[in-house]
Amino acid sequence: MRLVSWGLLLLLVSCTTYSSTALGKPENNIKTSVFLSPKFELGPGSVANKFYFDVDFPRGHIALKSFNAEVVDEAGKSVPLQETYLHHWIVVKYHQPKNVSHNNNQTDIVELRNSGLCQEDVLGQYFGLGSETRGTATDIPDPFGIEIGNPSEIPYGYEEKWFFNVHAIDTRGVEDRMGCTECRCDLYNVTKDGNGKPLSPYYKGGLDCCPDNSHCRLKKGFKGPKRSLYLRYTVKWINWDNYVVPLKIYILDVTDILNVSKGMSPKHTCKIEYQVEACSKGYNSSSACIDVRKTSLPMQTGGYVIYGVGHVHSGATASTLYGQDGGVICSSIPKYGNGNEAGNEKGYVVGMSTCYPKPGSIKIKDGETVTLEVRYSNSQMHSGVMGLFYILVAEQLSY
Repeated sequence: MRLVSWGLLLLLVSCTTYSSTALGKPENNIKTSVFLSPKFELGPGSVANKFYFDVDFPRGHIALKSFNAEVVDEAGKSVPLQETYLHHWIVVKYHQPKNVSHNNNQTDIVELRNSGLCQEDVLGQYFGLGSETRGTATDIPDPFGIEIGNPSEIPYGYEEKWFFNVHAIDTRGVEDRMGCTECRCDLYNVTKDGNGKPLSPYYKGGLDCCPDNSHCRLKKGFKGPKRSLYLRYTVKWINWDNYVVPLKIYILDVTDILNVSKGMSPKHTCKIEYQVEACSKGYNSSSACIDVRKTSLPMQTGGYVIYGVGHVHSGATASTLYGQDGGVICSSIPKYGNGNEAGNEKGYVVGMSTCYPKPGSIKIKDGETVTLEVRYSNSQMHSGVMGLFYILVAEQLSY
């Protein structure tokens, strides 16, 4: 892995952007670093779904204040979604013995999950977005932060590391750009999942149909060059001290099915993605064609909501988290682009509205059941869509 190093601008940046005096806190300058993932190559119609271990990351006992990412080319130029669709990127924390030093070595890793409800190695990331990443705020207000690098929480002989999963699809010259970004199985000529088992005939598209090194169907005769791309990610943080209030990360999934058996611990099954069927042809108005998906989830431990945002795909109209009393905790609305430039691509989700409640104004009680509702237009079928919701929660408001 290498740091950004393009001429005048992109050396590893470490700079002060502002300082905090919240709650009488002494000055603690925010630092910013910009990194590059390892290079991945994409030609027209091709897919990269890569895992990169031991990536460059700020070190030490610190509090993360924001995390953003985007796909760029070798010149450091932002790549628009209609050329390379960023399906998703996620970053995960793990521990590994100190004597393991090679990048992408997965020996004896212990993944450290967020506080969310999903189980079985699903949605355990600390950060992660998709096409909306350029236009979605991730800044954490003072005096809060996400604590990492605490020496007392790292087992003896181990060190804290991070890995990325980057899923990108090159849609230059494809027959059906939307179909390729929704991973329609017929466009990828995929009939089996990653374990070699035949896919259900009802499974029209999703992650199983656009794995690493797969190809989406091109227009006849189209040819284009391969190019080298990177995930450029920007991390802001401050040094940890007793004035920082730690936050817990919860990722909720609208596909989460809660199974409760007598004498057994509750089990959450999160499918991550689902299919939105086209509405009945009997509807005369597209306004009637809205697919509504809901799930209700008990939060064993609550706290004060400091930040909230949804993650959805093209076709979505809203994502809302409700409290047990029916009140809105956070509503996150997708923003669609209307141009061609990176960050404003027409028809793509290029941002999500975020929630920053006044600290102390919204609290989820211990044991409270929250309801996640996700809405998609179903004037046409959408495959492989997602309905996730990220919230950052403080158990207390100050130290």
